[in-house]
Amino acid sequence: MKRLAWRRLLAGATLVAFVLPLLAACTTVAVPAAPEAAPTGPIQGGTWTEASSADGTILNPILASDSASFDMMPYFPGLLGTNPKTGAVEATEMAESWTVSEDSLVWTFNLRPGVTWSDGEAVDAHDFKFTYDAIASELVETPRKANVAGIESIEVIDDLTVQVTFTDLKCDGLLDLGLGWLPSHLYAEDFSDIMDSPLNTAPTATAEAFGFKEWQRDNFIAMESNDGFWKGAPNMDGQIIRVIPSAGSRLAALENGEIDVMGLEPTQLTRVGLNPDLNIFKFKDDGYSYIGLNQANPANPLPGQDEDGNLVEQDPHPILSDKMVRKAMAHSLDYEAIINKVYLGQGYKLASNVLPAVGWAHDASIEPYAYDLEAAATLLDEAGWTDSDGDGVRECNGCATAEAGVTLSLNLKTNAGNSTREELGVLVQDQLNSIGFDIEFEAIEFGTLVGELLGQTYEMVIIGWTGLGTDPNDDSFWHSRFDTPGSGFNFVSYQNPRIDELLELGLETPGCAPEDRAPYYYEIQQIIHDEIPYLFVTGSIGNVGYSNRWEGIDPGTWSFSWNIHEWALTE
Repeated sequence: MKRLAWRRLLAGATLVAFVLPLLAACTTVAVPAAPEAAPTGPIQGGTWTEASSADGTILNPILASDSASFDMMPYFPGLLGTNPKTGAVEATEMAESWTVSEDSLVWTFNLRPGVTWSDGEAVDAHDFKFTYDAIASELVETPRKANVAGIESIEVIDDLTVQVTFTDLKCDGLLDLGLGWLPSHLYAEDFSDIMDSPLNTAPTATAEAFGFKEWQRDNFIAMESNDGFWKGAPNMDGQIIRVIPSAGSRLAALENGEIDVMGLEPTQLTRVGLNPDLNIFKFKDDGYSYIGLNQANPANPLPGQDEDGNLVEQDPHPILSDKMVRKAMAHSLDYEAIINKVYLGQGYKLASNVLPAVGWAHDASIEPYAYDLEAAATLLDEAGWTDSDGDGVRECNGCATAEAGVTLSLNLKTNAGNSTREELGVLVQDQLNSIGFDIEFEAIEFGTLVGELLGQTYEMVIIGWTGLGTDPNDDSFWHSRFDTPGSGFNFVSYQNPRIDELLELGLETPGCAPEDRAPYYYEIQQIIHDEIPYLFVTGSIGNVGYSNRWEGIDPGTWSFSWNIHEWALTE
C-alpha cells in the first residue's frame, strides 16, 4: 500500500513539471486538487458456511418439527422479534408497533410498510392470517396446532393492520405468534395444496436476508442473498449449510476453513481456543440441570388440586418434606467441584429457576447456596437428624416428619446411558453421605425413569430442563394444578399458594410489558430459592466456535446470526 501511494505522488510531480513551463506567460497557474479518496465500505461477496449434524426434513415453517429443518429455512418473516441479548419480545420484525385492549385480549399489530417478497409481492396482513388459518385448518396436519389453541379470531383490518383476539390473557401467548409466514399468494386459498406443495422442499420466495437456491439431501443446502431484504442487502453472496454428522469431522472442517461456525463440545474447547483463526462465543443457555426432591410420600402420590381447584393436603415425604433437610442438602454439594469435574467447566452456579438468558426477568441478586458442611451439619442437628450410634448415618431423634430411629436414607435415580448424569450421581452420593446421609444411587432405563417421575413414585432424581425459551413462565413445574400424578411436570409435588398466585399474575399482566411482569418473577425466584424444591446443580453453557475471517459478527444468547446481513469478509 505504501509503495503504490509513493508512485502516485511521483507521477503527479512529473505532470506539474511538464505543464508549468507552458503556462509561464500566465499570471496565475491553477493546479487541480487531487481528488478525495472514495469512501470504502464492507467487502462484498463470499459465502458463509455452517455445519449441521443432521439434514432437515421440510422447508415449511408450519409443518416442520425438527431443529435442523428450521435452521435450513431462514426465508419466512415473523410478526415479532426477539432481542438477541435479553430474549425480550420486540417490535423489530413485521410488526413495528402494537396496541392492546383494556382487557388485554385484543392485540392490534401495525405492520411494517414497504416489505416485499423476493418475487415482488407485498408482505402484508393477509400472509399472517393465511398462515395461522392454515394451521387451524383440518386440511393441514401440523405440529403447530397448539399455536392457535388460545386464539379466538384473527381479523385483517387493512393490508398493514391485523387484529388478534385471544380467548384468555396469557402473556407468553405472544410466543405463539412467532412462526414464519407463508407467502399466501403462492398457495390455494383453501389450504388444499399445503401438505404436498413443491414449495415445501424448494421455496421460490423469501422476505428475509436469504432465499433458497439448492438442496442436495444429506449433503448440503445452499442459499443466495436477497438484495431486496428490507433491512438492507447482505454483503455476502449467500450461505451454505453442510450436513456433517460427526462432531470430530465438523471440528476438522472448521479448522480447515471449510465451514465458518459450529457448536462445540466441551472436549473441543481447548483446541479451538488455541487456534488464532477461530473465535469462541460462550453464553448462558436456556437450560439447567438439577436434583428434584419429591416432597410427597412416593408410596401415596396425590394430586395438588381437587376437581374444584382447591389445594389437596399432601401425604408428606418423611424426610424431604422438611425444608431444613433440603437446605442442609443444598449446603452439602460442592457446586464448583461438580461443574469443573463433571461438566468440564461448562456450567455456572444457579440460584433459582429463571435463567440469566432471560435478562429482563432474572434476579441476579439472589446468591446460590454456598458449599458449607458445617452449616449443613448444624441444620441437620437442629432438624433432629443426628448420628447417635456413631455409624456415620444419621437417624431421626426428634425430627419433625419421620418416626424415631428412621435413618436418613434416600434413593437417587437418573437415566442410564447419560455418562454426565451418572458421574454426577456418584459425586452427589459421596458428598451427601459425608455428612450423614445414606444415599443409594442407581441409573435406570430412561422410559422407566420418566414413568416414575410422572407417577411421583421416586424420591430424588438427577434430570434437567432445556429449551426453556425466551419467556420466564415455567408454571408447569411449580403450579399446584400441574401436580398431577401420571402426567404433570410438577413431579416434586410442590405446593405454595403464593407461587400459584404469582405465576398467574405474571401471565395475566395487562399489556404484558416486561417491566410490569418482572417483579412477579423476581418474587417467584426468591421463594423457590428459599424453599428448595430443586437442588440447582448448574446452568447450561453453550459454546460456538466461528471463523474470524468475517467482521460484524455480534452474537447474542438468543440469536447468533441476528445481523448476518451486515457481516462481511475481512479481506
